Amino acid sequence: MKRDYIDGVADDIAFFIGSEVEHTPAYGKATLFVTGIQNIENIQSYVERYELEHIFFGANHSYNPKTYDEHKEWETMIYHFLKLDYLCTLDVPMSQVEEFHESGFCEYNNFIPQIRVPIPYIKLWNYNTMLKIDDKDFKATNPGVWSHSLHTLMDRSKFTDWTQYKNDEIVK
Repeated sequence: MKRDYIDGVADDIAFFIGSEVEHTPAYGKATLFVTGIQNIENIQSYVERYELEHIFFGANHSYNPKTYDEHKEWETMIYHFLKLDYLCTLDVPMSQVEEFHESGFCEYNNFIPQIRVPIPYIKLWNYNTMLKIDDKDFKATNPGVWSHSLHTLMDRSKFTDWTQYKNDEIVK
């Protein structure tokens, strides 16, 4: 995923730092953004050097493990920091939601799962549009369904403009 930065566009970075701009429980915290599976010692050195409070794993849409071994690499990396009591976020695509809970991350109070739901051309949907949080089948895993007005979900206080991402600093 390409990102605009002060010095141009980058699409091959492993680490960058900045303030968490998305409206999550980590909003405003000094954050290390980690793209892909990275060396734990490297992550630790950046967190300590920059005195960071929060680690955002799966930056730039990089979390999408395909094999058991890839899942284990992600788990090893993230568990290390959860156990050290760092506030950790993982950007989870819809394609990973069903298998995700096998990791046990949600058992940690310092873990923020962020389910990424792409809705292209969102401003073209009319005022009556609803977003339904459903189940994989009737009465399969949830007690029911939740329906939310798309218009209400797009509350201005929850919005992060693309320009807010440009102040991140690439670290090497």
